[in-house]
Amino acid sequence: MLDAMKCDVRVHVLAVLLAAVYLVTAGGTAQAATPPNYPTGAVELAYYQPGPWAVTAQKGFACCDTSGAKFDVWYPTQLGNGGVRHPIITWGNGSNAVPSQYAYLLSHLASWGFVVIATENQNTGTGSDILSAANYLVQQDSTASSIFFHTLDTSEIGAVGHSQGATGALNAVVKSGGTIKTAVTMELPAQKWCSSSADCADTRKLTSGSVFFVNGSADGLISPSTQLLPWQVDGLQSNQAYYQAAPATVAKAWGTLTGPNHNDPQGQPDCAAASSPCANGVYGYLGYPTAWLMDRLRGDARAHSAFITGTGEIFTETTNWSNQTSNIAR
Repeated sequence: MLDAMKCDVRVHVLAVLLAAVYLVTAGGTAQAATPPNYPTGAVELAYYQPGPWAVTAQKGFACCDTSGAKFDVWYPTQLGNGGVRHPIITWGNGSNAVPSQYAYLLSHLASWGFVVIATENQNTGTGSDILSAANYLVQQDSTASSIFFHTLDTSEIGAVGHSQGATGALNAVVKSGGTIKTAVTMELPAQKWCSSSADCADTRKLTSGSVFFVNGSADGLISPSTQLLPWQVDGLQSNQAYYQAAPATVAKAWGTLTGPNHNDPQGQPDCAAASSPCANGVYGYLGYPTAWLMDRLRGDARAHSAFITGTGEIFTETTNWSNQTSNIAR
């Protein structure tokens, strides 16, 4: 077990180090290279780095959701060390994707002390199986034979998803009746891409909790930043519309990453293994999304400070971010 823990740490750290390799120019001068969307602010940089927990991943950990799909998990290897209770993150895959395609991102979240569960279901838009995955872990916390027995903070649950899974994450929040406290959406599709009205995300239905919308500037086809007509006329066809339609009583923020396209969250960490289109890789989806979850599910004051409207760090990071918006006053 100890050897496996060391291996987990080495693999994760090596991936980060490889992302910052030294390139040699034609003249032979060594220059430090940084990945795309490398943080320029101290708060984002802190949560961009791997967290303090070694991570274990298990594919097909348990069965099953309503579709018969298994659950994959990423979790701190030393569960509950020091009496810690770990918040739960339930993940939603994009269309026709599986959790292993997001392994770098999900491992990163687990390294910050979250237990991450992801259905292998490739159609997660309704949110039902994203919610059932969270409910499975809640049950495991009270199951004496489970490795998660009395190690989870079942009162602190978040939903994170990409593309169709981002739609599902919002739907899971609504269907949970307050059990899921926050959502992070990555490349949330415009409503016109819904297969049915039941599958559409509708932020007007949110009655509690919080949400952080993240989209890439190159993803104008599926997850555009803005739309020509007001959302009251044309529906929720942009991240701006989703943000604006969410009730003022819901804590919310939105930011657009400079450069990424629709499938960048699948980066491992670059685009080599990601589905097309991918422009930069997962780098920009590590820092502030992690900070948001640390704020909302662990009460991290430093992470919270980044999102305060107007003065938060995300508003100063104009190299990598645009459209920064928040209703978090203090």
